[in-house]
Amino acid sequence: MKRHHLQNLSTLFGVLSDETRLRLLVILRQRGEAHVNELCRILRLPQPTVSHHLGLLRIHGLARNRRDGKQVFYSVDPARYNRAVDAIRKLLAPC
Repeated sequence: MKRHHLQNLSTLFGVLSDETRLRLLVILRQRGEAHVNELCRILRLPQPTVSHHLGLLRIHGLARNRRDGKQVFYSVDPARYNRAVDAIRKLLAPC
């Protein structure tokens, strides 16, 4: 495996190593899209904490957001999410 692929996987695993971010991905995959306040209610976490984790997921390409007035909705970015899943599958594939 090439060095840049390993670096990308290392970064991905770092992002996924947090339970809150994993929970957010699961919720977004199940719901399709969710408002930040809804995610705060589900996770029972304050808005700054949830927004921080959503921001990291967005920066690393696993989530995307859209604004509707003052409200922000988040969803999984399917193309980037699927690429991340494929990269993990390749790494964990049997020899």
